[in-house]
Amino acid sequence: MTRPAAASSATPPALPELLDCAGRTVAHYGYGDGHGDGSGADGRPRLHPVTTLAGRTVTQDRPADHRHHLGVSVAVPDVAGRNFWGGRTYVRGQGPTELDNHGVQRSLGLERHGPGGFAQSLAWEADGVELLREHRTVNAVELSATAWALGLSFALTNHAADGLSLGSPATNGRPGAGYGGFFWRAPKEAVPPDVFTADRVGEEAVHGRTADWVALAGDGWTLVLAGADEETRRDPWFVRTAEYPGVGSSLAADARLPVPAGATVVRRIVTVVADGRLDRETAAGYARRAVTS
Repeated sequence: MTRPAAASSATPPALPELLDCAGRTVAHYGYGDGHGDGSGADGRPRLHPVTTLAGRTVTQDRPADHRHHLGVSVAVPDVAGRNFWGGRTYVRGQGPTELDNHGVQRSLGLERHGPGGFAQSLAWEADGVELLREHRTVNAVELSATAWALGLSFALTNHAADGLSLGSPATNGRPGAGYGGFFWRAPKEAVPPDVFTADRVGEEAVHGRTADWVALAGDGWTLVLAGADEETRRDPWFVRTAEYPGVGSSLAADARLPVPAGATVVRRIVTVVADGRLDRETAAGYARRAVTS
């Protein structure tokens, strides 16, 4: 592969940004502090804490069970063999393996920002080489007195002279582990949250399947995640509730996703953040409103 020119691999700068909705701060955005624990989680920005309008926190950052889970983020386990997810890398025939292959998402600055949202450019770098250039937008929209919607879109462009591809542990030999892309780590509670779509209920029924929206309902809160365009809705959902609570939209669930030279991969996710436990009809209504807001 012909590589683009080497880029700076300096530690990403602090990037505190507040996201406001309905007159209150509902999310903080920036880089975390990995404390040099080797998890590879220091190098990507995330939203945490994210709260409901009543102030209930609905994200978890660097939990003990998975130190590389960072609130709400965009993370890919395998970009041309480099790990932008954190933690161990799944190696075919060997299993999860500690490798010195972690990349960073280096902020190139905010192009626009205000209390209700912002846009950002990032360089996805490994070993001082930029593999992808990302343009990310984040915004908040009030839906009701008890719910708001977080919109997050990302466009990943390959500026190199040759193509590359995105993979996951599933594409590298671990069945069912097709995570990578948008990922929301929810708080772990005494009782695992419920997960459901318009026609399915439970982790086993929802995981690995496509659906216009998927809801995660915990103790006094509900998240309703929806693809905001046809391309995103074709990606299967990655769902965990029993081991830990998390939902993601999978870029490479079963096969590697090629990104030819000059090509761009675009995904758009909206997430309704609601107080209380929503039923199926209410969740569906909020999902429709959020996608068109």
